[in-house]
Amino acid sequence: MHCSPPCHEEGARKGALKIACSSTPWPVYRGWWGPCQCGRKKVAKKKSRFMPMNISTWNVRMLRNRNESERPQRCTALIASELARYNNDIAALRETRLAVDGELCERGAGYTFFWSGCGPEERQEAGVGFAVKTSMVGKLAGPPKSVNDRLMTMRLPFSHGLKFATIVSAYAPTMTNPDETKDKFYEDLNTVITAVPHADKLIILGDFNAVGCYSVSWEGVIGKHGVGNCNSNGLLLLQTCAEHGFLITNTVFHLPTRNRTSWMHLCSKH
Repeated sequence: MHCSPPCHEEGARKGALKIACSSTPWPVYRGWWGPCQCGRKKVAKKKSRFMPMNISTWNVRMLRNRNESERPQRCTALIASELARYNNDIAALRETRLAVDGELCERGAGYTFFWSGCGPEERQEAGVGFAVKTSMVGKLAGPPKSVNDRLMTMRLPFSHGLKFATIVSAYAPTMTNPDETKDKFYEDLNTVITAVPHADKLIILGDFNAVGCYSVSWEGVIGKHGVGNCNSNGLLLLQTCAEHGFLITNTVFHLPTRNRTSWMHLCSKH
């Protein structure tokens, strides 16, 4: 499996990694056969063409406007236009801060939003969701499924509908949350992972509010380009990845420091 580091939080943060886990590189296969011309003879040659799919993960901070008079355009419209600018097919969203579950189509930019939130009477500080190109919504195996306000899943068919990929949008509690809340999140995440059919490709996109660096004891789980020392959230993440055979992909590639985390302390720059 592959992964890539987490992002934001509800209170004061101490760094984070985005994570994206998958069992294989993502390109969606669409079989294609075509003639290949060689000299003056046309030789029928089998070709397979991979149509790459752009998948991203984004901590949007909020999907609704606090004050409609401050910004005439909806937050979802702004996010959709930005996704269209980068030609993203699917984006896993976090910190949507919307109540209950819902769906919204932004026709102008061509994206449909799905989200999972807590009850309307509860404090809305988390929330996860997906933004999917509207042209792809009809191809989904079904509407995205809400687990809770920190986990949501979506199943996407590919290879002529013979195989599927399950995508998980996750938002882990921050360091300021009690241990019981963090343990409950990882219990729910384990339940989601084990429920995915073994034949499915699994991709986990999320903000795990964790930091960690390479260690021989975690070889094959985290790369050599992690950030800082491992905190308690990082340990929970590493244990989960080790249990299911995941690799935190953003730690495998050398990225500029500004792109390794999504939050930095204004004074200490940590």
